[in-house]
Amino acid sequence: MGYEQLVSQNPVQSLSMGDKKNQLGLVMARAGLGKTALLVQIALDSILRGNKVIHVSIGESIDKTRLWYDDILKLIIEEQKLENATELMEMVARNRMIMTFKESAFSRPRLEERLNDLVLQNIFQPCCLVVDGFDFENSDRPMLEDIKDLSESMSLQAWFSAISHRGDDRFSPTGVPAPCHEVDDLFDTVILLKPESDATIQLDVIRNSGELVETGNGLSLDPTTMLVKKS
Repeated sequence: MGYEQLVSQNPVQSLSMGDKKNQLGLVMARAGLGKTALLVQIALDSILRGNKVIHVSIGESIDKTRLWYDDILKLIIEEQKLENATELMEMVARNRMIMTFKESAFSRPRLEERLNDLVLQNIFQPCCLVVDGFDFENSDRPMLEDIKDLSESMSLQAWFSAISHRGDDRFSPTGVPAPCHEVDDLFDTVILLKPESDATIQLDVIRNSGELVETGNGLSLDPTTMLVKKS
């Protein structure tokens, strides 16, 4: 079963950095606005393109993370009226691996050790790394540079999520809020999730594959399904 049509119709493709390697992406929002949902859809886009994805969940269980994938996949299958739903679910499960870390246990050496265990034994060769729950508040720039270096050395595209806080008025010159305002230059793509008055959640794309964007790209999260839609 080919998934080209599913990829081409997916609005996420315009911000997922495609198959580019050695790039870092960042998704920022206040708590509960859909960061994980967006990361999962970016990961699914990569899988449908034929890649393998490592999803690192910091401070959450494997079951909870897997449920995000199952729920979003079911919504996509229902919305697109896809046949061979079971085949699609199985294909995604084969090409996605979930790793969990306790918040205090996540570091480049530990991540690298676990990735090498998989890659060197030819168990799993990822092209995309998703890191959900990285603690930007209590991490310094060298730690993030270290992980960027790891992703480059392993030819990975890597995506991070970060929590911003209402009332914190610290921003980078390009509009990236704290706690990422001093490290935003390390990211090739930066997406802010912003709630609107009509209950939609706008995707404000500040930088896309290294290019600064002034007006975003007309995408939003449906607050009911958390699927990315064209506004």
